[in-house]
Amino acid sequence: MRDLRFGTAFRGFVFVGLMCVAALVGAADRMKPFVLGSNAPGDFTNSIAEVRDALKGAGFQVAGEYSPYADTHIIVVTNGFLRKLAGEQDGGPYLAGERVSVVRQGPKIQVAYANPAYLAAAYRIHGDVSSVTAKLKAALGAQEEFGAQKGLTASKLAHYHYTFGMEYFDDQMTLARYGDQAQAVRAVERALDAKKGGASAVYRIDSTDGKVSVFGVALTDGYSGDQKIMSIIDVGDELKQAAHLPYEMVVRDGEVKALAPRFRIAVDFPDQKMMGEHSFMSIMESPQAIEKALTLAAGGSWSETPSSRGGFNF
Repeated sequence: MRDLRFGTAFRGFVFVGLMCVAALVGAADRMKPFVLGSNAPGDFTNSIAEVRDALKGAGFQVAGEYSPYADTHIIVVTNGFLRKLAGEQDGGPYLAGERVSVVRQGPKIQVAYANPAYLAAAYRIHGDVSSVTAKLKAALGAQEEFGAQKGLTASKLAHYHYTFGMEYFDDQMTLARYGDQAQAVRAVERALDAKKGGASAVYRIDSTDGKVSVFGVALTDGYSGDQKIMSIIDVGDELKQAAHLPYEMVVRDGEVKALAPRFRIAVDFPDQKMMGEHSFMSIMESPQAIEKALTLAAGGSWSETPSSRGGFNF
């Protein structure tokens, strides 16, 4: 009986051990939307300059930067690898600009950036983006990933949508169509210069083959506005998710497209509540407002007829 009990206990111990290993492996496979580079006391203006220099030192080129609201500065960088990827894959243009945030929170300066591996999985990129991750880590640090409590696996991200009825990555919006690529790029530049839809250019990145152009845009009008949206949903944890900004428009083959807002926002805020204060329902007007702003920013026309995409309709 003693041997039998020992054998049963041993098998139980092995089972528990295997379950713990499986849990650890599962946790290691999960990713979160943002990476915290540093969070320490410092001067805001000096920190922006230091981050910019560090990124350049790591081989990145600054495509553009802006301050969407007080105490927050966004720097968008790219490099040859990301620009090449932009011309090769459907999701490549959305990864072409790496978003870096510098945020003042009391006496501390938070430096964070969008997680390349997380976004590569969400944008269905085929290939290894670890070189980008390594360069960002070397330039800015990598204390922890954040933006989701448990994180998501690459498999889950590849088929991500927030809930039933909400868009996937490939449910992209077609904002405008033109006769050719050059005409489309000129139309977008004119509309952004005129700040149509309350949008203005933060950056333009062209793929290395010259066939794709990506525009990062600052949005300011009503429920499409960067500040309006972030003041509602980026209020939870101490770490700020400002590297969600800015929004992208992609010009390819004479068409101007963008990710559906109910995908683009949700994939960066996967733990956001559906209902209640600071929930997606609190910005239910934003998806259609963003679609309108981007359509006008693409040089397209807009009807006030409600879009089939509507708001966060649950």
